[in-house]
Amino acid sequence: MKIGIAGCGGIGSNVAMNLVRSGIKDFVLVDFDRIEESNLNRQFFFKNQIGEYKSLELKKNLENINENVSIESFVEKITEKNIKFFFENCDIIVEAFDKREFKSLLIENYFHKKIISANGIGGRDLEGVKVRELSNLIIVGDFISDISNYKTYSTKVNYISCIMANKILDIIGGFKDEKF
Repeated sequence: MKIGIAGCGGIGSNVAMNLVRSGIKDFVLVDFDRIEESNLNRQFFFKNQIGEYKSLELKKNLENINENVSIESFVEKITEKNIKFFFENCDIIVEAFDKREFKSLLIENYFHKKIISANGIGGRDLEGVKVRELSNLIIVGDFISDISNYKTYSTKVNYISCIMANKILDIIGGFKDEKF
């Protein structure tokens, strides 16, 4: 089972971390961005990784959990021209972009695959978090708190990431290899 992670920030890095800890071993990571100090409050990165590319450093962090993972890692910005290249061989795709146009591009191009997406991760309200399932698309969030208008907190980002990882485990039938 190959999992695509489209965006390696707060949602993508934490979903991937939870999946590796659950025994998932096969990933494609795509992100063009670099780690900033402001990311450390909610993303699975460390101070010594500031300035490095998120997708490459996430690969290292996941390998530190389980050296037996198989990870393709790309430092690329998703575009209409290259999007088909990255995720066609993935069974499930985690949509973890923070910009609406990239979210739409991924969903439009891969609606034939299972996609787990986040929508509304800003603020601290956990009570409003819901799961909506629409055909091949599962969306987790409060559907209100856009991160451009709300501060992002580790608690909510991790809560939503855990729900998303759990939905993937539901789809594939649970833990794969608890001993790695």
